[in-house]
Amino acid sequence: MQPTASKKEQPLKWILRYFREAREELKKVTWPSKETTIQYSILVVSISLLLAIFIGVLDWNLNFGLEALIEFIN
Repeated sequence: MQPTASKKEQPLKWILRYFREAREELKKVTWPSKETTIQYSILVVSISLLLAIFIGVLDWNLNFGLEALIEFIN
């Protein structure tokens, strides 16, 4: 194992070593296929839209109920 370069003593050496090791680790990654990426992207967008609609409807109903309560009190 190589001795680690001190960040303070040799910052350039430390940065270069960091990027070299990061590149080596990225070569080991198993990347998803294009089809899988598209499927997951569609899933994320769909769930986000459904959640936005749900929160919007909930907000509208709570706002309507609060306005009705204020009218009832006045």
